[in-house]
Amino acid sequence: MKKWLPVLLAAGVLSACSDSAEETTEAPADDQEQEEAEEPAESESSFPVTVTDANGDEITIEEQPDAIVSMLPSNTEIAYALGLDEEIVGVSDFDNYPEEAMEVEKIGGMEFNVEKIIALQPDVVLAHASNPGGADGLQQIEDAGISVVVIENAMTFDEVYDTIDMIGQVTGTTEEAEQIIADMQAGFDEIAEKVSAISEEDQKSVLVDVAGPPEMYVAGNNTFIQEMLDLINAENVMADQEGFVPLTEEEVVSRNPDVALLTFGYYVENAVDQWMSYEGFSQVTAVTEEAVFEVPSDEVTRSGPRLVEGTQALAEAIYPDVFAE
Repeated sequence: MKKWLPVLLAAGVLSACSDSAEETTEAPADDQEQEEAEEPAESESSFPVTVTDANGDEITIEEQPDAIVSMLPSNTEIAYALGLDEEIVGVSDFDNYPEEAMEVEKIGGMEFNVEKIIALQPDVVLAHASNPGGADGLQQIEDAGISVVVIENAMTFDEVYDTIDMIGQVTGTTEEAEQIIADMQAGFDEIAEKVSAISEEDQKSVLVDVAGPPEMYVAGNNTFIQEMLDLINAENVMADQEGFVPLTEEEVVSRNPDVALLTFGYYVENAVDQWMSYEGFSQVTAVTEEAVFEVPSDEVTRSGPRLVEGTQALAEAIYPDVFAE
C-alpha cells in the first residue's frame, strides 16, 4: 500500500431579481423579455478562460469543455460535485466516488495510459501535482492538441477551495464552485460551534495514522488533517512535524496520544484490533482507554468537498459525548 500512499492523500448563488423586475414598468415588454433571456448568459463563465496551473503554466481553454479526463480521485469528486457527470469520459483506476465514476473508462493510476487518454478525445485533462513523474506523458497529451491543467496538491482548506475554484473556471462552472465552497465553510462553522465549549484541559491529544504499523505514516502540521484537529479543539501529537511523516513504534509510545484514529481500515481488515495488539503499544493511553477508532479514509485524506464529512467523523470519534444525538 505504501507505494501509492501519495495518491490516497492527494486527494455562487445567482442573485434574485424577480422583485425588481416586477416593479420596473418603464421598459417596453419586449425589451424586458430580452433582458431576462440574456440574464442566464451573463451568469455563465465566459470563454476563452486563461488560468495559471500548479506548474506555473498559463493554460487557455478556448471553449467550455464537453469531454474531461480526471487523473486523480480528488479532481473527480470535485468535477462530479460541480455537476459535470456527462462531461467526464475518463478517470483514474483509484476513483471510487461517486458510484458513477466507477463505471467510467479507466486511464491508469500513477502510470497512466497516454494512448487511452488521447483516444478518449477529451477537451481538457485535469492532471495533478502529486504525480511529477508523468511530465513526459502529459507533454504527449498536450502535443496531441489536448489542454492539460495541473491541479495543485492541496494540503490546507484554503488550497482545497482554490482547487475547486480552479476546476470551476476551467469547466465553466464557477457559480457551482462558489456554492460548494460556501457550503463547505458553513459546514465547518457548524462543527466548530459544537466544539467551542471544550476547555483546554478537556482537549484530547490525537494521532492520525494513515498507513498502519509497522510502517506508520501519520499526519503532521500543514495538512488539512491538522486544520481539522485545530477546528475541533483537539491536539495533534505530531504538530511539530511537517506533512505526512513516518513514525516508529517507539515514537508512538513517547508521544502517547489519548486517541488514535486510523484511516486505513478500508484496506486492512481488523485495523483497530491489529493496532491495539501491536507489540509495544500496551501502555499507550489510546490503547489502555480503548480509544482507537477507524475513520473513513477518503473523507479525511482526500482534498475535496467531503472534507466536512471527514471533520465530522474525526470530531465524533474524539468527542463522542459532544456529538451524541
